[in-house]
Amino acid sequence: MKHWIFPLIVTFGIMLPSPHLLAADSIFPFKVVTWNIEWLTSHHDRSIPQSIRTNDDFEILKRYFKIMSPDVLAFQEVNDLDAIRRVVGSGYHIVLSDRAKKENKRHQFPDINQYTGFAIKHRLAYHNIADFPLVQKKSSKLRFASYVVLGPNTEQPVHLLSVHLKAGCSGAYHDNYACFQLLQQAEVLAEWIEEREERGDNYIIAGDFNHNLAYPTDWMWEVMRIEGDMHLATKNTSADCKVRSNRNANKTHKFRSLIDHIIVSNALSTTNVRQQIYSVRDVIDHRLSDHCPVIANVSLK
Repeated sequence: MKHWIFPLIVTFGIMLPSPHLLAADSIFPFKVVTWNIEWLTSHHDRSIPQSIRTNDDFEILKRYFKIMSPDVLAFQEVNDLDAIRRVVGSGYHIVLSDRAKKENKRHQFPDINQYTGFAIKHRLAYHNIADFPLVQKKSSKLRFASYVVLGPNTEQPVHLLSVHLKAGCSGAYHDNYACFQLLQQAEVLAEWIEEREERGDNYIIAGDFNHNLAYPTDWMWEVMRIEGDMHLATKNTSADCKVRSNRNANKTHKFRSLIDHIIVSNALSTTNVRQQIYSVRDVIDHRLSDHCPVIANVSLK
């Protein structure tokens, strides 16, 4: 195992709000889903074919969302509020990355953006914490983690991150740009995890890691983990997702390993962790996503 030494200092000071939401005894149990919805936007760009969706496509996405019926959705690759609202319906609060705000133009692409965020059922109180960057570049237009605290007025609140990490380094570490960037992002997450542990916080990190964290002795998991105090809920989740083939639109492609993951702190337990699989017919006939959602039921131990 290499020793990863990269100077990267990030401070995550958290101030919970003055209580203005209805207090509740507990938010547990609840269902969390992470879903990269692949270039989801209400105004497509023809130069990005994945962004072109019909009304029927949106209806199928909405149907799968209703089947899962999560309490919390951590989403990735969503361009705007209207687009995600068409998928989740009216029963959810939407939290879109701070990068989408008008004052953050320097962090936005001029056409379509891939924002992270959350859809949270109306019955659940939450507090939105400012995004934090997972890269050092001040003008970065990618890799911002969305952050909320679920049940901020309860005895056992949960800190949640929705992440979308660097692609191109899904397995072994190689001395290239993609792996170096992913390593830096893992170190930032390790700092955040360490702070949560020091404060005794419950936490969940869900999203598209673009990496197979479940591989035995995985280098990225070793960078992030604190021994005994966190676990990979998706460690034994099989990769059964079939998506439309890039080579032949009338065929499907099955990924060999899972790159969408859910990490939880040690005080939390997860059950029935699985992928929501699309039907082959839906994959062929509609523009869905190149990721299947991952679902977990979360409780206190």
